[in-house]
Amino acid sequence: MKQSGTLYFFCGKMGAGKSTKSQQMAIDKHAVLLSEDEWLSYLYPNQIASFEDYMKFSAQLKPLVKKHVQNILSVGTDVVMDFPANTQKQRKWFFNMASEVNASHQLIYLNLNNEQCLRRIAKRRNEQPERAAFDTEDVFIHVTTFFEAPEASEGLNVLEFSGKE
Repeated sequence: MKQSGTLYFFCGKMGAGKSTKSQQMAIDKHAVLLSEDEWLSYLYPNQIASFEDYMKFSAQLKPLVKKHVQNILSVGTDVVMDFPANTQKQRKWFFNMASEVNASHQLIYLNLNNEQCLRRIAKRRNEQPERAAFDTEDVFIHVTTFFEAPEASEGLNVLEFSGKE
């Protein structure tokens, strides 16, 4: 029987570098990279104007993505998911996705403080003006209220990177 792939997913506050790290990891692991931002922008162009819109469309995407990822893992290919795993509920979704097809998993936790994240968001806003409406301190503060750092009780394989710059 062929070995299943490994599912890599990311936890970190907005601006922690999840997308950058996922792109590099996909290259390093010769893995398939799936980006939630890409899927949402292609499937729902100009329809995401608020955090509530994001939550609605993200939920619609998940059943299709789950089946797709499980199919890829089942043929032995690693998958790097640039989708947030910032709450226990989100992480359980990733864990179940991998375990249902006997695949291993790795949660990469980018543990940066608020000031570091806000600096990165400001830089990103300058480099990618199309993100300026969403990449604000107010959105960061709102989104961060939902953030839950991973805990040992979740039973995940966690690789933590601290924000020492």
